[in-house]
Order: sequence, then C-alpha cells, then structure tokens
Amino acid sequence: MKIALVDSGIGLLAAAAALRRLRPDADLVLSSDPDGMPWGPRTPDDLSEHALACARAAAALAPDALVIACNTATVHALDAVRAELEPALPVIGTVPAIKPASAGGGRVAIWATPATTGSPYQRGLIREFGGSAEITEVACPGLADAVERADATATAAAVADAAARTPAGTEVLVLGCTHYELVVEQIRAAVSERGSAPVFLGSADAVAAQALRRIAPGTPEGSGTLTVLHTGRAAALPAAALSYPEGRLLAGLVRAR
Repeated sequence: MKIALVDSGIGLLAAAAALRRLRPDADLVLSSDPDGMPWGPRTPDDLSEHALACARAAAALAPDALVIACNTATVHALDAVRAELEPALPVIGTVPAIKPASAGGGRVAIWATPATTGSPYQRGLIREFGGSAEITEVACPGLADAVERADATATAAAVADAAARTPAGTEVLVLGCTHYELVVEQIRAAVSERGSAPVFLGSADAVAAQALRRIAPGTPEGSGTLTVLHTGRAAALPAAALSYPEGRLLAGLVRAR
C-alpha cells in the first residue's frame, strides 16, 4: 500500500503521521513545493498549477491514494487535481472540521490562513454546516510560514496575535490549516491564558481514515518506506520537520530507494 500526500511544505506531516500510526506498513510519498511556496499569496490558477505539479510528481510513483494535505490547496486546486487523476487515482481533500465543530451549537472559532479565511469555500461550509453555532473566523497571518521554518519566536508571536482575536469562551477551535496541527499545544496554551478551554478539531485523523477507506480492497501491504519529493526532485525530510513530533515519527521510516 502506497499513499501520497501533497502540500506546499511540511503541513502534510500531520496527516502523514496519522497514516503512520494507523498503518505502520504503508509506504508514504511526501510531495511538497519548497521552490514555489508559500502558495497562499498566489492566484487561484497559479496555486492550482503548483499543486497539480506536486500531484503529478507523486502520481508518477503509482500510489494507491493521494491526499491534498493542505486546506488552501483543497479550496483552489482539488477539482483540478481530481479532474486529471481520478478515477484511476483516488484524491482526498482536506476540509476544515466545521461540521463536527458546529454540531452542538455554541461558540466556534476557525483559525485559518488569510487565503482561506473569508473565502467562498469556507463561507459555504459555514452556511451549510454551521447551524446555530456562533462562528468566528480568525485569520492567522504569518503562522503557517513560521511553523514551516520552525521559527519559535515568529510562531509564538503569530499564535499570540490570533489568540487575542479569538473570543473568550470559545468552546471549539477548528484548526483550518494543516500546519497549525503541528503546534496545537502552543495554541492551546495561548487561548487558555485568555480564559478559553476549547476542544480542538484538526483534519489529520479524519483525512488519514478517509484515504485508507478509498484504497481498493485487496491492495497489498507496503513495507513502511518514505519517499520525499521537493518540487518533483528526490529529497530528504527538511531539518524543520524534525522540530515536530510528527516529523520525528516519520524520520523512523526506511527511506525508499
């Protein structure tokens, strides 16, 4: 079994680690775009082209499923990637956990990149699934980039800024960017200082489970290898990835040859 994940950078670590925990035998392909990141400031068409290039590079290695492990790329590129690769290759997007977050009503905050916050895609999810919940969208400028660099000072500043704009008494906090799941404990500490103790909902576990469901029955087991592609080139895990538990977990995989 081989599963590929696509993101601009190391945000894909969260879903990859979830897959590793569920299926230690799975072969993983991590296809990112350090030459073209960040994707957020790009136009939707340009972003789609970069995401497609990463997806094509991963698809060339014949995975059994491909995950777009990036909320922003899912917003702008999922349809294009599916149009090119499906039905031969199942493609799974990453959707903010707005539906489960809103199921009980109450106060919900959605932390996301500026490119995703306020987008028609996210607003559509809120209209469809928000129900009676009181939802606040919280843009987090600079946070994904700081996490990508493993810049502790910049990460702390961006988290503090977003926490200051998160309403007190928030009951559920949706992590609407895969990078944020790598620093969830820092986010938890920051919002708790402001009087909130929300439940945190990311997407990594749900995306991993969905990827496994989409793989055809009878697919042979893998051998737990790791392949890393940087803008289509064979590479190793970046040093910043090893700053996070998810990256260190994946570093234990055998590097594919």
